[in-house]
Amino acid sequence: MKVAFAGLGVMGFPMAGHLAKAGHEVSVYNRSPEKARRWVEVHGGRMGATAAEAAAGAELLVLCVGNDDDVRQVVREALDGLAPGAVIVDHTTTSAVVAREMAEVAARGGRAFVDAPVSGGQAGAENGQLTIMCGGDEAAFARCEPVIGAYAKATRLMGGPGAGQLTKMVNQICIAGVVQGLAEGLHFAKRAGLDPQAVYEAISKGAAQSWQMDNRWKTMAEGRFDFGFAVDWMRKDLGLLLDEAGRNGASLEMTAMVDRFYAEVQALGGARWDTSSLVARLEKPE
Repeated sequence: MKVAFAGLGVMGFPMAGHLAKAGHEVSVYNRSPEKARRWVEVHGGRMGATAAEAAAGAELLVLCVGNDDDVRQVVREALDGLAPGAVIVDHTTTSAVVAREMAEVAARGGRAFVDAPVSGGQAGAENGQLTIMCGGDEAAFARCEPVIGAYAKATRLMGGPGAGQLTKMVNQICIAGVVQGLAEGLHFAKRAGLDPQAVYEAISKGAAQSWQMDNRWKTMAEGRFDFGFAVDWMRKDLGLLLDEAGRNGASLEMTAMVDRFYAEVQALGGARWDTSSLVARLEKPE
């Protein structure tokens, strides 16, 4: 399939690479052209100087950009040049509002739009093991699912436009709570004079077990926070879901509290630390 990919950051670069390895004809666009040139050097294909140039004639346009406005800009620049009936797949974490808006824009242009945020972080992108939550038309999803499966371990259509983004919001709510619980548990263990490793070994096979515990307990105990998803990105996501909660009436007291805690981590200089750095605010010198 002729695929265009816009956005070659820490996630998009390997995701687009998986498409090339799967045998698709891939063209790429990135706002910083040096990343696009480097991608072509590694994977072949071609680069476009603009989103419209990269997307010309593409049957599938994949986005992995920064925010709502970036999505709007790329879609509007590229839409008219896509092949008739093309599908736009957006892996950016955005508001559900912009997902529904872009679905309407695409439909008016004779194309389809699928919001498809991902979970799994940089390691998931590099290893082709992402979880993808999709919203959109069933026929459009059926067309794109085999292609984006090149970098996914699980892909599911959750409902109409915006449903993928809403599901990603649930994902982030759950992560925020689990990481805060781990931070407090680790902090308590240290204050109580317990050996963190021994505590982990004692509780990680029971009801307290989680992916975050298995993969972050040790590094949290050591004060190492250079593993993937940054605090700045998490705060962007939490802002989106708290705005959505304001519209749908959901009560997210814990999530709002954790968002404030991440603001404290930013103030400590941890804007680019990963999300497990919540423990740092508990262990800062008094």
